[in-house]
Amino acid sequence: MRNLVPSATKVSTLEPVYNEQISDSASSNGVQESIVAAAFDVDRGLIFAASEDARFGVRIWRTSVNPCEWNAPILCGSFSSIDPKVLSLRVIGESAQLILVTRSGDTVTWQLDELGELISGPDIVGSVDSGILAVEWSPDDTLVVMITGDENLILMTSTFDVLSEAPLHTEEFGEDAPINVGWGAKETQFHGSIGRAHLKPSPQSSTQIQEDPRDDSLPRVSWRGDGAYFVVSSLARQTPQSDKGRVLRVYSNEARLQSTAEMIAGLEPSLSWRPSGNLIASTQKEIRAGPSDTQRTGKHGVVFFERNGLPHGGFNLRGDDRDSGIKHLAWSSDSNVLAVHIERAHGDVVQLWTTGNYHWYLKQEISAPLSTHFTSVNWHPEVSMRLLLTSPLQIIQQDYAWETCAGANDTGCVGVIDGQKILLTPFRTQNIPPPMSSHQLLVNTPTDAASGSLFLSQVPPHISLSQSHDLLAAVWQEGHVMIWALQIQITPGGGAAMNPILIWSANLPRELRHCRQVLVSSENDGKYRTISAATLGSDVDGNDRIVIHDFERVVLPLGSISVTRSRTISLKQKNGRLVPHEIPGHLAWQALDGSIFQVHREEESCSQICSFTEHCPSSQRVDAQLFVGLSAGGKIYTAIPNAESALLASNVNSFTIASGFVIFTTTSHDVQFAPLESVVAILTSGQGNGVLSLAGDENKVGELASQAWQKRRVERGSRIVTAVPSTMSLVLQMPRGNLETINPRPMVMEVVKSDLDAGLWRKAFMACRKHRIDFSIIVEHNQEVFMASISAFVDQIEDMDYINLFLTSVGRSQLPAGVVANVCDSVRQDLEDRDLTKYVNSILTAYVVKSPPDHEAGLALLLRLRGINPSLVEEAVKYIIFLVDADRLFDTALGMYDFSLVLMVAQHAQKDPREYLPFLRELRALPHLSPQYFQEALDYLDMYQLHEEALAIWQGTDKYTDVLGIYGAWLFDRHEYHQAATVFVEASDARRAMISYERALQWQELFELGLKEQLDGDAITEIAYRVADELFSKKRFCESARVLLDYARDVRQAIHSLAQGNEFAEARRIITLHAKPELIDQLLLPCAFDCRSQIGDDINEMREQLRKQVARLTELRIKKVEEPDAFYNLDDPTLHNVDVMTDVSMAPTTFTRYTVAPSATSSKASKRSSKTKRKMERKLGSGRKGTVDEEEYILKSVTKLVERCATTQGEIKKLLPHLLQLSRAHREEGVALQVEFDCLQSELRAAIEDIWQKSDEPTPVDSWATRMQEKAKEQLVEPLQRVPKPEMSTSEWSLKLLQQKLTG
Repeated sequence: MRNLVPSATKVSTLEPVYNEQISDSASSNGVQESIVAAAFDVDRGLIFAASEDARFGVRIWRTSVNPCEWNAPILCGSFSSIDPKVLSLRVIGESAQLILVTRSGDTVTWQLDELGELISGPDIVGSVDSGILAVEWSPDDTLVVMITGDENLILMTSTFDVLSEAPLHTEEFGEDAPINVGWGAKETQFHGSIGRAHLKPSPQSSTQIQEDPRDDSLPRVSWRGDGAYFVVSSLARQTPQSDKGRVLRVYSNEARLQSTAEMIAGLEPSLSWRPSGNLIASTQKEIRAGPSDTQRTGKHGVVFFERNGLPHGGFNLRGDDRDSGIKHLAWSSDSNVLAVHIERAHGDVVQLWTTGNYHWYLKQEISAPLSTHFTSVNWHPEVSMRLLLTSPLQIIQQDYAWETCAGANDTGCVGVIDGQKILLTPFRTQNIPPPMSSHQLLVNTPTDAASGSLFLSQVPPHISLSQSHDLLAAVWQEGHVMIWALQIQITPGGGAAMNPILIWSANLPRELRHCRQVLVSSENDGKYRTISAATLGSDVDGNDRIVIHDFERVVLPLGSISVTRSRTISLKQKNGRLVPHEIPGHLAWQALDGSIFQVHREEESCSQICSFTEHCPSSQRVDAQLFVGLSAGGKIYTAIPNAESALLASNVNSFTIASGFVIFTTTSHDVQFAPLESVVAILTSGQGNGVLSLAGDENKVGELASQAWQKRRVERGSRIVTAVPSTMSLVLQMPRGNLETINPRPMVMEVVKSDLDAGLWRKAFMACRKHRIDFSIIVEHNQEVFMASISAFVDQIEDMDYINLFLTSVGRSQLPAGVVANVCDSVRQDLEDRDLTKYVNSILTAYVVKSPPDHEAGLALLLRLRGINPSLVEEAVKYIIFLVDADRLFDTALGMYDFSLVLMVAQHAQKDPREYLPFLRELRALPHLSPQYFQEALDYLDMYQLHEEALAIWQGTDKYTDVLGIYGAWLFDRHEYHQAATVFVEASDARRAMISYERALQWQELFELGLKEQLDGDAITEIAYRVADELFSKKRFCESARVLLDYARDVRQAIHSLAQGNEFAEARRIITLHAKPELIDQLLLPCAFDCRSQIGDDINEMREQLRKQVARLTELRIKKVEEPDAFYNLDDPTLHNVDVMTDVSMAPTTFTRYTVAPSATSSKASKRSSKTKRKMERKLGSGRKGTVDEEEYILKSVTKLVERCATTQGEIKKLLPHLLQLSRAHREEGVALQVEFDCLQSELRAAIEDIWQKSDEPTPVDSWATRMQEKAKEQLVEPLQRVPKPEMSTSEWSLKLLQQKLTG
């Protein structure tokens, strides 16, 4: 549902300028020279044209393809000829030649330089004596087909070497002749009820194929887009067996005849093969025949053929074309647009046709300037929407773009141009697939005010729908504008979907030429409405000119309106575009370089406010600040004043603005929603030149868009038609033309949120229900407002099933449990206050969906309901069993000790009576709880570990301590000594509490409790020795010494514990405090030597480990460089079991690892069990020698060695002062120890720097094998990147006195 609209126009006129006052006949007599052919030079961006003149022969002209350059063509060459009739003009890029072919048979070439200048004179490379009737180059310019005057077909190369020459006319069908498969003759086949009578020829119906008098009898040639085939249309010779008429023959690119089409009456010379290859287009004029003159209509039509020559449909041209003829057909390079050149007596037109959903639309009708004739029609070979036309004195270049004419979002109206009809569909109320529509607006052809005759162009080149009200505007190429009020019916009911009325039409000033765009906008001003229509055209020099008509104080309902003010704004640039907008004050114009100018109506001027990075044919102004545009290359930009434009995505094919989003579809087949707020925030925060700018990585742009914005997958090739926020729908069109309407989640959420803000709870609820949105959004959107409006919510919802659905959804949502409980309780309370019996199911739902569910309260409600309305209890029980597992309800009912309720649940849950009835009888037979059953209860709870439940039951009773005793013993057996001790203390069981404290080595609490229990001294001492021994074994030396001093009074053992723990400072303090100097010689001196010896052994062990690991690491790194395949285990597993290679085998390369099929051995090796995989994972970091992870293991080991060195450093720091002070022998040991450790640190520090230094690997030779190896290894992360470099401790640990002793 897109329209083909003109986006740029370029006109180059031969000098002297043609006088507009000269009539057609006078001009034909006075002006001899006429442009007859033109060609694109793709490499140099030029257009070459050839003109015919009886005096000068053939002259060559040159002009630029730049739409902004309207200069006159430059004469660059000529060729004198007696009969200057040009057949073909072509630029061959490979050989840099301009080639001209004339009707007289001459082939002329000119050599081109880099700037397009003719650097040589005309060179006649060949001549055909009989003349040339037709010539056509292949799409790749490698072959050329010529048909000579003696009707021979010649195929040549681009250097004019003849490949084939054969007669054009032949009786053969071709290589693809149909084969008779033996189904019998047509007369012998079954023909149904009609019989075989219709097979007999009727003398009344037999007509001969008559020759068209307008046929020039010249052949035509057209190539397929890939250059594999070409087709020739020629006038067949009349024979006794066949009539004289046009026939199509298909040839291969070797000039071998493939097929011949059936001869069709009225077939005309026009011919064009669609570049995609599926259709061959020609034209047919239906000839009137028959006695009643009703068999033919006399109209022109386009007919299609397949490559095998069979007809394949077609379409009729519009309008009264009985006195006209079809001169030429041309397909655009992308096969989407068919140009039809129609010759008329009062002036030629070129019609542009497109197809969609098996219907052909007439999109454009281009009239020849000054009622003259077009001499050639060509499409650009690479720019698909660029059309080149030539008239006798002008070279006209027209650029087109696709545009969707969508109106106000509240109606979703879309307009499609189809000839003189505008197809209108309001998608809010009707979803009608094209080519059908809700309304067909027939546009009456406007008349020229000066001449009083109809305009040549009967199709408006552009239409526009207002974005705020239902207004439609159309503009014609010659300068006529019409505005309609559509009067779309939105409310449901009978009648037409719309009733358009024409409210204004006018002819624009004659100074405004090439009108190509119109925009209509409106805004309400109290009880009046202001309407504005802006028309874009150009002046005689090609500069853009905007004509604005304002209609102020328009009274509703709309009728005929009058212009209150008219302005004309002239611009100094060419081929810009008006930016669609909503209100008249937002009119803006976009230049061809992407600059955006604000149009100032009062001053009749423009000023630049922002710009896109490149020109965007499709753009829209969202508000006073934000602009969104889509470039021809599929990049969507946003821009605001005083900021750089930002690139949102680079693979976009359509977009629209609705519901606060920039909605766009991508070539990745998804639709994305960019919030306008975030887009404006990015632009205003100065991040326009960051990751979202064009200067950034475009891959990053797509990644950011996919991560940050919501998106949804759509069908391949989908494009946006329109968005209707009120119905939460997005209309998409598929490539074939059919429509699909979806309801995207972001659009639905915007409507739901607005309804929630407005308090429309039922409307929001029904939208969530229809579109399967979690009802928790009703609570999450504004929890405080919802909790305060629960009564209104219930009033609007009302239906009990809907309330149950809402509560169930909230209960299963991700909301916090507290929020769910508050919502359920509030709704339940409101329902209970209204009517308990009416909303009993909803109340039960509120109980059971809470987290945790309150099943007991729900069953209690059933008991209460049984007393109020017993008839509802049965249905309520069935409902709650439907919600909750029956076994859980049965257990809950048992806990409530109401056997009637238990029986009712069991019966409706369809439980087997043989299971629950004996159990209930057994429960009824149980005696009431009494003290003699307490021990049995203790055994039961201990057996099933129901300690916490038992504590809750017997708390506050005299049996509580017994339960605590059972619980403490259970914890003690589980070795949870700390917890057991706490429980025993609570139970006042000091003996077992002390045992638990002793097992937990909590000696402070142990001795506190022992002293409180007034144990004697011997018991305390015995406990102290036991605890001290346990602490000593756990290397808690300080605590062991404290226990021995405080509770055993054993100074000697305390000093021994401290000395063993390298706590010499504390040991010397205690010796001095207790006046035991003899313990220095007896304990401290030997223990100091022992401690120093132990540390020395640790230093030696660390040094030896470091040296071994550094050596092994060096060996591994050398192997990694010299033998990378062996190091990474990249050898081919498929060759492990191969003993001898055959003579046809080849050595495996890096590439064979990706191409060779895996062997059975490797397949079996890959099928490991889960147990084996877990074992392999455990071995992954073991560092076994020869494995690929050995290097990483060594690095981690060195890191642990640094940590161990830091721990040893702390021990040395505590020991050195005492070695200095105890004796001379100890001092010497201290010096030696300090030297040893300092050497170890230096060696370790040097090793770390060497190990964690990134080696400068030599640059590998850039070869295919090297790149494949790097590709295979890129997944292997270097161990240095996985293991961080350890940091050596820099704290001060040595003694300066010992350093002086060392230097001394």
